[in-house]
Amino acid sequence: MLRRAMVIAPHPDDETLGCGGTILKHKASGDAVHWLIVTAVREDEGFAPEAVKARQKEIRAVSQKYGFDSVTELGYPTAKLDVVSMKLLVEQISATLQKIKPEVIYIPYRGDVHTDHSTVFDVVTACTKWFRYPFIKKVLAYETLSETDFALNSDIAGFRPNVFVDIEAYIEKKIEIMNIYASEMADFPFPRSVEAIKALAQVRGAASGFKAAEAFMLLKERCD
Repeated sequence: MLRRAMVIAPHPDDETLGCGGTILKHKASGDAVHWLIVTAVREDEGFAPEAVKARQKEIRAVSQKYGFDSVTELGYPTAKLDVVSMKLLVEQISATLQKIKPEVIYIPYRGDVHTDHSTVFDVVTACTKWFRYPFIKKVLAYETLSETDFALNSDIAGFRPNVFVDIEAYIEKKIEIMNIYASEMADFPFPRSVEAIKALAQVRGAASGFKAAEAFMLLKERCD
């Protein structure tokens, strides 16, 4: 049965770091996959015009590589979601969910060190009540290198995955797509590096019996 999935990314690149292989696997299975990007680099926030143009070019290239069925950009200033009206964020993300009606949604982990990630988590989970969004069957949180692993809050138990997806067939393409974000990648031991991406996939694979895997926390599942 064809499924509709939506990957919600606070920033472009989160979708690839967190679930790039899983996106490719969805598409290979014939599923519809939609991409919602919450923030953007903007000239009115101090970014150079060249940087804004470069990011838009990256988004177009990444979208083409994945073959997303739709891309929605909300355009909020990056690193400032914690001062945006929660009501407005809920309204806009809710409207997108109601339009696409995804059955599976992927969201950032609540304990990530970046406040944009935790804000997106809170907003999206407010939009998963079964009586308002009955089409949502499964909610999964993904991990993001340099955000999930850098969290230092001792009151949070940490990212504890309970779902693993075999991405052996897709790890190289995931890295190829991540390299499109040239300004976000650097040499190891920088966390957003080819070596680190492969290492995490191997660690998650070792935990689940695959050569390479992506890991998720299952937050909600409704079975008919």
